[in-house]
Amino acid sequence: MKKKVGILYGGRSGEHEISLLSGAAVLRALDKEKYIPVPIGIDKEGAWFIADGFDVESAKDKDALVEKLAFVIEQGEWKSVSVPFEIDRLPEVVDIVFPAVHGVNGEDGTLQGLMEMLGVPYAGCGVLSSALCMDKAMAKEVFGMNDIPICRYFFVSAGDLLSKEEEIIEKSEEEFSYPVFVKPSNGGSSLGISKALNREELKDALKLAAEYDRRILIEEAMDAREIEVAVIGNREIKVAIGGEIIAADDHRYYDYDAKYSDDSGTMLVIPADIPEAIMQEIRELAGRAYKAAACEGFARVDTFWDRKTGRVLVNEINTIPGLTKYSLFPRLWEAVGVSFTDLITEILELGYERRNN
Repeated sequence: MKKKVGILYGGRSGEHEISLLSGAAVLRALDKEKYIPVPIGIDKEGAWFIADGFDVESAKDKDALVEKLAFVIEQGEWKSVSVPFEIDRLPEVVDIVFPAVHGVNGEDGTLQGLMEMLGVPYAGCGVLSSALCMDKAMAKEVFGMNDIPICRYFFVSAGDLLSKEEEIIEKSEEEFSYPVFVKPSNGGSSLGISKALNREELKDALKLAAEYDRRILIEEAMDAREIEVAVIGNREIKVAIGGEIIAADDHRYYDYDAKYSDDSGTMLVIPADIPEAIMQEIRELAGRAYKAAACEGFARVDTFWDRKTGRVLVNEINTIPGLTKYSLFPRLWEAVGVSFTDLITEILELGYERRNN
């Protein structure tokens, strides 16, 4: 008997539009011979909606019906073909949930906690690992305790900016030379992140990050190649090959536009053109980080290969990585022969495995 999969998209975070693209991609990729898709959207105010009259099983042309809705979701017009949905009905209408909701209130453990309360199985990381990896500062603390190499950093309270801005800037200048990265501790898709080249830019970067979170990270800027690795699994994990991100000349780093809307210059090299020994080191380190953060289901581990020292370091873990046509996660698995459809199937099976063990 086919299982009903609730595909969640949208959400209240600044990554709402990206989530729509990921949700549409999962809808298209879902194996319709094994699963019945149940598209459910969350608007920017937090209200839930379910696709109205979306019955793939009785449709004469399943692919056309799916493509029509996927396109509407991508265009951000999904509410026009949806009706309000009461969350407590979720266990009645789905057997499992695939959360394609990025950022705060989707990727940070809150949505996962709701699924636990409702008793609904779900794909991906659990409450603990989702919350931990979403908080970059706390994740670095855990990595450090597990001897996983990371770049130098310190974090400050956004509430201290008014009274201690000069003190914070002076500490940054004592710890690091310019440039430095400034990031909201909780966030994703590079939102609120800046690369500051001088003191004035650092001031602006701190103010921007404070718009996204109460805690702010200041990190040394690595002269490094950025290698991202896709991982799936619960107790037993599988690590795909690493892919390299090469930002275009007009991007200071791999920012929001480069990730999701820029076809002009940013390159994704799959597999990364690096020595085999370094690739193996990166994959091993990614697996260690995944386990140290108690990840399950799937995640993308972002690493740095330092050009000066040759060291490999973990940057962060994304527990619901982008699943769009620009996204590295599905493309890394495709490079080793795993189709997007088979990948979604395996991730769903891992969700059931975790629930039943």
